[in-house]
Amino acid sequence: MKVAIVHDWLVNYGGAETWVEYMLRLYPDADIFTLVYDKKKMGSHFSGRKIYTSYIQKLPFASRLYTKLLKFMPRAFESFDFSGYDLVLCSSSCCAKGVVTPPSVPHIAYIHSPMRYAWDLFFDYRKRSGRLTRFFMNRWIPALRQWDYISSQRIDTVVANSNYIARRIKKFWNVNAKVVYCPINTSRFFPSDEISAPEDFYVAFSRLVPYKRVDLAITACKKLGRRLVVIGAGSEMDSLKKLAGKTSDIVFTGRASDDEVRSYLQRCRALIFCAEEDLGLTPLEAQACGRPVIAFGKGGSLETVVDGKTGVFFARQDTDSVADTILRFEQLDSQGIFKKDDIVDHARQFSIEKSLEQFQEIIRETQERIK
Repeated sequence: MKVAIVHDWLVNYGGAETWVEYMLRLYPDADIFTLVYDKKKMGSHFSGRKIYTSYIQKLPFASRLYTKLLKFMPRAFESFDFSGYDLVLCSSSCCAKGVVTPPSVPHIAYIHSPMRYAWDLFFDYRKRSGRLTRFFMNRWIPALRQWDYISSQRIDTVVANSNYIARRIKKFWNVNAKVVYCPINTSRFFPSDEISAPEDFYVAFSRLVPYKRVDLAITACKKLGRRLVVIGAGSEMDSLKKLAGKTSDIVFTGRASDDEVRSYLQRCRALIFCAEEDLGLTPLEAQACGRPVIAFGKGGSLETVVDGKTGVFFARQDTDSVADTILRFEQLDSQGIFKKDDIVDHARQFSIEKSLEQFQEIIRETQERIK
């Protein structure tokens, strides 16, 4: 069986790219189709794979400027030819799910999120953008919303990575999605038997982009005089460093290896997670390392963190709410509320084996339905 896996872009490695690797476990000989591919930034991930890129790859600095080319992405994905394939699997939070497949070829789309900037976060992105960007957003986004809805109707089976995303899919596309949680890799994230007690620092680990709200972790820790290690890179790096100022309590590691990330997560007091995330693998990765999570109480975190057992929630995305919740966490932690073994057991419910078994059953059902 000839299988194609379609992904938005292969430029940075994150949760969505992890799911592509999991699908390759099911179909190790699958071809990969993507908008642009930056081999240097992806490192060893997907090396040796047959990767087809769109015509946008040929543009100068495409792997850096691709986000500015949103208007052209639908056409780029619709230009891929899947007539020689038996199965097409998409991993999408942007336009990848809009590929055109023959009627006889099952098309199953695993949705990390409908396009945030086109739907529920449109006004937030526009507010943060410059005048020129706002001009083009106002002109382009209405047509992009129409394409996004229309293209969603030609998918044979839509799969959401959480119940939260399934609700958003129903809201924006009027499609009922099946839910398969994106799992964590417990061979990469696990507790350390050598660490008897956490060290006195917190961790914020994510891509440094606006919606991740790493700024709140920084301002809250500055307010309380707590140590914070910020792991990751992205467009917000310079502004976040400026926000942190010259204090030695806030440390930026930039991109870090799996071993480095795991070590920080195993040793920290807790992960501070401020995003309204689709699912949020990072909280699960921290819990798999035996550490609790201080998370924003909205979105996918409500499905991955158990309040008062594996972490605590803050109610608002503002500095005071995060700071107050850090203090509440420390009070509960001093009482021995957060048990390492309980936290690890909870995280292991989101196993690769369970998710891939559910996904494979969905593939079988779809293939039977459209024979």
